[in-house]
Formats: sequence, structure tokens, C-alpha cells
Amino acid sequence: MCGIVGVLGDHEAAPLLVEALKRLEYRGYDSAGIATINDMRLDRRRAVGKLVNLSDVLVHDPLPGKAGIGHTRWATHGAPNAGNAHPHRAGSVAVVHNGIIENFRELRAFLADQGIGFETDTDTETVALLANYYRDKGLSPRDAAEQTIARLEGAYALCFLFDGEDDLLIAARKGPPLAIGYGDGEMFVGSDAIALASMTNRISYLEEGDWAVVTRDGVEIRDVNGAIANRAVKAIQIDTTRVDKGGFKHFMAKEIAEQPVVLQGALSHYISADGTAVTMPEPEIDFAKVERMTMVACGTAFYACLVAKYWFEQIASVPVEVDVASEFRYREPPVTAGTVALFVSQSGETADTLAALRYMEGKADKIMSVVNVPESSIARESDLPLPILAGTEIGVASTKAFTCQLTTLAILALRAAQMRGKLSDVELAEKLTALRALPGLMNHALGIEQTSKDISRKLAEARDILFLGRGAMYPLALEGALKLKEISYIHAEAYASGELKHGPIALVDKHVPVIVMAPRDSLFDKTVSNMQEVMARGGKVLLITDQKGADEAGEGVWDTIIMPEIDPFLAPILYAIPAQLLAYHTAVAKGTDVDQPRNLAKSVTVE
Repeated sequence: MCGIVGVLGDHEAAPLLVEALKRLEYRGYDSAGIATINDMRLDRRRAVGKLVNLSDVLVHDPLPGKAGIGHTRWATHGAPNAGNAHPHRAGSVAVVHNGIIENFRELRAFLADQGIGFETDTDTETVALLANYYRDKGLSPRDAAEQTIARLEGAYALCFLFDGEDDLLIAARKGPPLAIGYGDGEMFVGSDAIALASMTNRISYLEEGDWAVVTRDGVEIRDVNGAIANRAVKAIQIDTTRVDKGGFKHFMAKEIAEQPVVLQGALSHYISADGTAVTMPEPEIDFAKVERMTMVACGTAFYACLVAKYWFEQIASVPVEVDVASEFRYREPPVTAGTVALFVSQSGETADTLAALRYMEGKADKIMSVVNVPESSIARESDLPLPILAGTEIGVASTKAFTCQLTTLAILALRAAQMRGKLSDVELAEKLTALRALPGLMNHALGIEQTSKDISRKLAEARDILFLGRGAMYPLALEGALKLKEISYIHAEAYASGELKHGPIALVDKHVPVIVMAPRDSLFDKTVSNMQEVMARGGKVLLITDQKGADEAGEGVWDTIIMPEIDPFLAPILYAIPAQLLAYHTAVAKGTDVDQPRNLAKSVTVE
């Protein structure tokens, strides 16, 4: 969600803050601002919209100083306007915040009783006002921040800056992530390592409940109980050029094109050099003893879990339950012996998924995670974190992270099947051979781009679009619909093909394109029968299939996208490509903001 950065440096802070905020644009935001200390005086600048608007403000009204904080805001409480933008200031205190202060109404009532008024509609303003209230009572900046933090309920990552203090930042974390960066006589605070990568590669992460006093000489971290805490400092290898579009018009286009390369990296990580065995990190889960799996995730990651359900049940004979993270813990599901819980999150900080993981602690036999950030909270709190190795993903609509999630889950399903005696060594080697061919097939599949572009110009004229699929292609249909509506703002829905005549077929007419995802597999004939029902009612069918499928069922369809032939087991991974390309080119045709679609954030770190 919101992006936070703090700098105590030897150089002017404003350019560093703005550059760091640019690296956090992928999180999604609707306003931005910075505050600095210059000649021991606190000042700030804010702007609505893109960071370029803040840069324009700074050109006309510069903000000098070598200590400062910055923020990109994704509105929760209060409209996205300049008055509600961060940093929030109250007297001698400025603060930036990611999260939601759940007891802000109670705090507002307390402050109102003290005769303190409000200027914004935000929950964050109460943090600044409360800290300034304690400063006015004579407390030091450190003590004022500590007293303020102690009264907050909810989820927050915070960074305070104080008037008259040009060598002090105070940071706190409860829920959303926050990192401390270490330089040579300089110190930094950031929402993640990406924000700080251009300034330092030495990072430590605050744990849940930590708060930190940061000066140029270093950091003092206190845990939730107030005791001194030593958090490991790690050298993070982040290519500072990764946030560059690399010649592509959009990050999403770049990340779609990167999929064959990143998948190859993931395959090399999990498959032995001779291609015959799966190499899982320790401590490996003994799937022979697993009675049931519970998979939990949000959004695209949830659809990856739905695909994996088919794999684990069909190949490894493991019963699987899949839940949306925001519903899971409130449902209070019973957890039986022999249950392994698996959580999927690109960022590893998704608030609902992390809360679900914590619900399962002490209930599940083991907790696994599939994440893209090995240092994330979900990874650190898992018994076995499995990295997907997708690299930094900037586009809000997930592409390469989704296919890397699927690839990692496919390999895990194969390993589970082997351990449970459902796959022989020979059969496993055959599946791994098919997996190792996947990057090449993806390269081939990317050749449909021009066809996708031509079709997307027509799709861009539609108000409603339906997706259909059977078996493991049903979750892919769900993912295709999600991608399309995320970035093109066209209403799109997906259904299991067999459900069509149980209601959705009423939506079909000549104005509603129906995209059918149908590789030539054991369910192909049934999918084609459902497709014929659409065509009989004047529906416009876009058939996505291989050459054999097109030869058999392509007559009379509105259009066709031809995919390479592939083992049906891996078709969901490969068929993500046309889903992504259709969404991307439809959005481009409509002129929407592809990388930062309205109302969406990349990393959802609050409920």
C-alpha cells in the first residue's frame, strides 16, 4: 500500500526522498509528499496525483535539508487531496504512516477534550497530534513517540520527524513492513529494500511490535516488550536498475516478456542438474504423513492456489482446501491432525494472508509459504518458505510472479506425489522434462503478441466479457477475467464451462465476447460443447487452444489464438500468457494506466 522513506544523510534529502518514492510507485498511490529539517526547522511539500506533480512543486518551492521523510499515499481514511496527503504535521511533529489506526476515533475524542482541533479526514493526523501533545507536555521526541505508539491500535508502519532535530528519525512497525538501511555515516528507513536500494544494500527488518530510534551513528531497536533487540543486518542483492522499463512501454510488458527467463531460474533452483529429481530446501515436509492441505491467499495468488488444488489432488492424492485469506480466520475453520498450511503471497506482507498464517500457528502441523521476497514476514514466520524467484515485479497486475508461483507449486505437487508413492522415479523424470521445456514453450507463446493486439482492439469496445474454462483451466479463466478488469476497467467474469447453463448463459448475446481457454486435453470435448451453446445463441467466441484443438473445433468461432502443444499438467502455466497479453493490449487500446490502475495497490498491507 503506502510507501515510506526516511533519510539521515550527508546530501540534500529531497532528491533522495523523491527518487526512493519513485521506486515505491509500484505499490500504488494517489498523492505524495516529503518533509525535511533545514536550519533545525521542519517544513514539508505535498501534491495530489503522480510524483511528477510533487517534483513540480519542489522546483518552484524547494525544500532544503539533509534529514527528511517521504510518503506515497493510497487513500483509506479521507479523499485523495493535498490536505489529506502525508507527511502529516502537528506543531513540531511530522509523521508518515502505512496502515490503519483502528482507535483513531477514540484518540480524536481525547484530543478534542484537550482543545485540539483537526485539519484532515485521516486517521494518521491523530498520530501527529498526539505526539505533538506529548511534546507540548515537555516530553522529549523519543518519549513523545514512545507514548504515542503505546496508545495506537491497529496496523501501522510509522516514521516520525521532529522540529529542531536534524539527526533523529523514530520508526515503528506493527503489521506493515519497515526496513532500516545502513550507510557510511548515513541511515535510512523504507517500506522495503527496493526503496533503499539506490542508497544502501545493508538492510535490517523491524519485527512485529518493534520501534527504533535512528541517528546517523546507527539505530537502537526496542521490541514489543521494550527490551533492546538486535535485528540481523543483511546484504540485499537488489539490482538498482530493476525498476527501469528496459525499453518497454510499460513495466507489465517487460514483466510478461521476462517470464521465460525467470521461470528458467526457478526451475534450476528446484530441479537437480541432471533433471531427474526435485531439490527442496530443508527442513523438507514429509508429504507421506500429510492428511490434508489448507491453501490460503488473495487475488491472483488465490487463483494460483486453485490451480494447485487440481495438481495436489489429482497427482499426489492430497485433499486440499483453498480459502480467500480475508475470509479464512473469521470462518474459524477446524484444523485436523496431519494438516499442512500453505500461504501464497508475492510480497510476503499481504495483511490478510499474514493474519491467516498467524491463525494457523499452533494448529497446523507445518506452515509453508510460496513468496517472492525471502526476507518478508510470511517467509520468516513459515517453517518452510519457498521462493518463487520472479525478481522485482513493479506492475500492479501480477504476471511473472503468478507463473512463478504456479511453477513452484507444480514442482511441490510432483515432490508430494513422489513421496506418497503416486509417481515413480521414471514418471517424475518425465514430468520434470516437460517442466524444463516450459521456458522454450513460453518464448514460442509470446509470439502470439500481434494476434493478441489485433483482437484486443475489438475487445476494448466491449462493456462485458466472459471467460470459460474446465478443470485447472477454470482458475486460469478467473485469472484472465481479473487481469482484464484490473487494468482495462472492462467488466469481466469467469465461470467453469459446465456452469454456463446454470445461469450465466443468460448474459450471452452478440455484444458479449466469450473467451474460451481450451487446450486439447481430456476435458476438451466437454468445453467445446459448452462453447457451441454460446455460439448457438449468437455469442462471439474467442477460442484459445492448440493447433489440434483449432482444427477440431475452430469452425465458426469469432477468432482464435493458437498456442503450442503442451502436457495438460502444465497448460495452466503456459495459458497465462494469452490471458496477460489480452488484458495488456486491451488496456493499452483503452488508454488506461496499465502499471498503476486506479484504486489498486501492489502490496496490500492492511485489511
